[in-house]
Amino acid sequence: MKKLKYKLLAFALLLSSISIAQQTPGSKQKEAISIEGATAHLGNGEVIENSLIMFNEGKITFVGSANTKIARQGKIMQVQGKHIYPGFIAPNSTLGLVEVDAVRASNDVDEVGTMNPHIRSLIAYNTESKVVESMRPNGVLMGQITPRGGRISGTSSVVQFDAWNWEDAAIKVDDGIHLNWPNPFSRGRWWLGEPAMLKENKNYKKQVEELTAYFTDSKAYQASAKSPKHLPFEALQGVIDGSKKLYVHVNGERGITDAINFTKANNIKHLVVVGAYEAHKVSGLLKQNNIPVLLQRVHSKPKNDDDDYDLPFKLANKLVKAGVLVGLENAGDMERMNARNLPFLAGTCAAYGLDKEQALSLITLNTAKILGIDDTVGSLEVGKDATLFISEGDALDMRTNKLSKAYIQGRDISLESHQTELYKRYSKKYKK
Repeated sequence: MKKLKYKLLAFALLLSSISIAQQTPGSKQKEAISIEGATAHLGNGEVIENSLIMFNEGKITFVGSANTKIARQGKIMQVQGKHIYPGFIAPNSTLGLVEVDAVRASNDVDEVGTMNPHIRSLIAYNTESKVVESMRPNGVLMGQITPRGGRISGTSSVVQFDAWNWEDAAIKVDDGIHLNWPNPFSRGRWWLGEPAMLKENKNYKKQVEELTAYFTDSKAYQASAKSPKHLPFEALQGVIDGSKKLYVHVNGERGITDAINFTKANNIKHLVVVGAYEAHKVSGLLKQNNIPVLLQRVHSKPKNDDDDYDLPFKLANKLVKAGVLVGLENAGDMERMNARNLPFLAGTCAAYGLDKEQALSLITLNTAKILGIDDTVGSLEVGKDATLFISEGDALDMRTNKLSKAYIQGRDISLESHQTELYKRYSKKYKK
């Protein structure tokens, strides 16, 4: 009887662990796979009807027409009528840094202090996160894990969403440093009876001067004996020597212009503007200086009284037409949970002027180029990682984006999550 009790207890513990655990990462690819018959959206603007995609040992080995006379490798999958896409990439995300907002112990999104370039988001990234798990059923298979807070938030890294630990997850370690540009304007505080209109930020000049002094001191440190060691200045070396990118989070026209002038004055080679709500007003300047942008969430209301009601929807189209390299990010309210809706933001951009394949590039190859990972991901090309998925329909349409298979670096990953389990459970409730 005692043995039976122990067995029942062990079984209960097993069930409880299954219900709360992240899906086990997929096994390393053991045999070649050939996917035939689907419409392949390559991510670079090209589409192949009746395609043949082959990959082995985690790398794509063939991309072309299924009519090509070539020996199929390994396991052959016939997927006529379906669509193949490269894995989507969520930049400027806090996925894996916060599990429950109300539980402080699960929140590693920001650090105490103002200037924190040495804070690395990667080592706080939680591969067991249930929130991260919920990205994969929509095709969001990678993300740039980004700290928040302060004037300089810290250093981001790019990960894939199928790993045992952060070391396994990393695609690009410490890809760039994130700076929150001071706001040249502020709004009145209505609860104190102040008018809600924009007014000059009296501290703006001082805040920019503080940034300038900080970078000047950092460059002086780099040229010195570096003793005693200064970790924040050490971390800025990559931005100064050009091996890392500087992601400046700024929305207004004046702020974007000043940020560009700041990077020029400090000889910073690689600038990315994040947010960029008024980027269309300085698109010529961005194009002239070859500066890419990561646009804030498309599904937002206009910020200014005189903006077009649909400006957030058509902003990507305006910038693409101006020749600016554009990617989409999803920062804002409930950013982590809503990151799974990234493909539908691109779908909205397609509905407001962009070609469908151009819109797809906003969350695939364009973003990969901006993050500096386009040599391995972002498009379906020979030699790149086999990070891709098969959808029953248009992946940019929430009505038809139903994944049947997904692979990360050739590994066949699970598309189950806590949410899909609940869906299956409650979908049967009224069928009895």
